[in-house]
Amino acid sequence: MPSIQILDGGLGTSLQDQYGLKFDSKTTPLWSSDLLVSDPTTLEACQRDFCDAGTDILLTATYQVSPEGFLRTKTSEYPNGIPENAIGGYLTTALDVAERASVRSSAKIALSLGPYGACMIPGQEYTGAYDEEHNNEEALYKWHLQRLRLVQAAEGDLVSRLGYVAFETLPMLDEVRAVRRAIGDSGIRVPFWIACVFPGDDERLPDGSSVGDVVDAAFGGDGPLPWGIGINCTKIHKLPGLVERFGDCVSAVSGENVPSLILYPDGTNGEVYNTTTQVWEKPDDLSGGERDTVSFLGFPFLAVRFANGMKRPWEVQLAQVVKDAQTKGIFKSFVVGGCCKASHHDIKKLHDQF
Repeated sequence: MPSIQILDGGLGTSLQDQYGLKFDSKTTPLWSSDLLVSDPTTLEACQRDFCDAGTDILLTATYQVSPEGFLRTKTSEYPNGIPENAIGGYLTTALDVAERASVRSSAKIALSLGPYGACMIPGQEYTGAYDEEHNNEEALYKWHLQRLRLVQAAEGDLVSRLGYVAFETLPMLDEVRAVRRAIGDSGIRVPFWIACVFPGDDERLPDGSSVGDVVDAAFGGDGPLPWGIGINCTKIHKLPGLVERFGDCVSAVSGENVPSLILYPDGTNGEVYNTTTQVWEKPDDLSGGERDTVSFLGFPFLAVRFANGMKRPWEVQLAQVVKDAQTKGIFKSFVVGGCCKASHHDIKKLHDQF
């Protein structure tokens, strides 16, 4: 059977829910990456929770790292914002913290790189509604390449310490092509994965692209091929259909270059992140039937429940998706974990499913 590696869960939401931290675009424009500046000790404790839960791969606290985000971050040393030439030191901190957190588990370290939309105010990774300046492949390529070069320029040869590079929550096809070009031109030779977000009910990216389009962009043409491809920050009930589409499309185009399947859906119980209020909100109660659809923030969400109002535990649903995909024999291996609202407790229960 193909191997399975356990990924960690939602770092930002775990810092909020387990450690009582608060993030907002005004005071902490780097969100969870702000702890690289303000509180590496708490960050290390939170990441160690995930490693102790059985994580094989630990994502760095760099999802929202960007020159823009650092420049909006004011400190006593940098009252006008952290300049680009100082970012390398904080990237080194991210690797140092992750390595200390994983020392008991020997987890591999994956460099977390969110989409451009995650660095906008408000965040737009769930809509792909980018500003005009970045609403095309060439601009996104340059933006991602700049960020990768910050990693290369940091002291201590950070690249040699990475097991993977994770391009996460990509909402548009132009950005899929852009990150592939960027890592190719950066000279970073580390296995990388591409994970896309599917927030609607139509199995498409926010820009309307299909799973087939994503796979074609990831594996067609010239450039380095991703080690893995898949889905993150997406409601778990959507996974069975999406995984089937990914399997069909990958088997048609990948040839001998069979990727790993990457799956880390949201760990929510119906909560949806409101980018306006910047809090997690729960739609109206969904207990009126087995399959109830609600509209929230413009997207329909489906809750699948048993007659008594209960639903299968998150880790059971996710493990079943993986086991079903394993039996089809399309993917060479699996990386499975959680995104927003998936705590280290959830990751421990997921680990115990395999």
